[in-house]
Amino acid sequence: MKTTAITRRLADLGGAKWGIYLRAKAMIAQGADVISLTIGEPDVPPPTELMDVAEAAMRAGRTTYSDGAGEPGLRAALAERYSANTGRAISDAQVMCFPGTQTALYAVLMGVAEEGDEVLVGDPMYATYAGVIRATGADLVPVPLRPENGFRISADDIAARITPRSRAILLTTPHNPTGAILTPEDIAAIGDLARKHDLWIISDEVYEQLVFDGQRFTSPLAQPDLADRVIVVSSISKSHAAPGFRSGWCIGPETFTAALLPLSETMLFGNQPFIADMTEAAVRNGSSVAPGMRARFAARADRLAARLNGQTCLRVLKPQAGMFAMIDVTGTGMTGEAYAEHLLDHAGVAVMPGASFGDTIDGWVRVALTAGDAAFDTACERIAAHAAQFQSEDA
Repeated sequence: MKTTAITRRLADLGGAKWGIYLRAKAMIAQGADVISLTIGEPDVPPPTELMDVAEAAMRAGRTTYSDGAGEPGLRAALAERYSANTGRAISDAQVMCFPGTQTALYAVLMGVAEEGDEVLVGDPMYATYAGVIRATGADLVPVPLRPENGFRISADDIAARITPRSRAILLTTPHNPTGAILTPEDIAAIGDLARKHDLWIISDEVYEQLVFDGQRFTSPLAQPDLADRVIVVSSISKSHAAPGFRSGWCIGPETFTAALLPLSETMLFGNQPFIADMTEAAVRNGSSVAPGMRARFAARADRLAARLNGQTCLRVLKPQAGMFAMIDVTGTGMTGEAYAEHLLDHAGVAVMPGASFGDTIDGWVRVALTAGDAAFDTACERIAAHAAQFQSEDA
């Protein structure tokens, strides 16, 4: 039996990128002494007060069909939050709710790109971006994120890759996997390009509330001159340690959300009312767990850098936000993938190869900062001891 073109477009985007994570998981299940620093699960459970809201809403009968664009209370809360954060008047008509950022990204990209189009994305990138772009029929155009620029996407590098087929620029700020934050100057230059070439700007801001002390986050949504072309996607998955609740949203121009509504209704016809009530409480009351996560992740990144930089052939680029740190492993003489395999087999630490996130960081690995302090510090010592066997001029 035949399958459709979309299944063929996605055929090579399966689980191969997660091979190290899956192998480490299997080893742990068999009793091996392995510390996994792979995926980005928050290091605390969802706040009890949010689960209490969800339970109370279910028991109160909030288990019926939902509004196709999202429950009115949640949309109003998000409009108020983004109005306050951006200094612009954001209406609830600009808000659409989805089961998580991933679904929001899929719907948004289906609304801005199609076969024959191109979407420009920084490389490295979050692992599912290739799939959500290719699903539309559009081509992904990678824009290299350069270590010497702190892995921030450069307007000049974007400009060099714009063609008549270009339709959108997909930004991630704060960035996964590198933890880089775009500056206001970066955003202004990218905005100039978007206006000049009539491009959408899609901004994935799921790590917005995990910005480390001393760093500044800026959203393209705050720029009035970009109001007609910016779409933000986000969720409570990271900020409120609630990835399993699958609650996200997009914020865009009213004309765009109105056009997207039939697609959203065709896909899922609204998210669950009891989860919407929980998310409304999360948005209105803020996060009781984000401050602790920010402090712990930043401290772990500092300890990792202190242990490896200048003492081994490895180099840690400290993140500005999020739950990951990048390590340059070229001093070992290995690719990131070969290094990750060797580290798992010989030191019992699992990290993600840079190549899982794109082509430009083949000599890097990504380390999750989400393991508990004792396990994380043990992993740091194992990584340092493992690096001692490699010779480097910098060691």
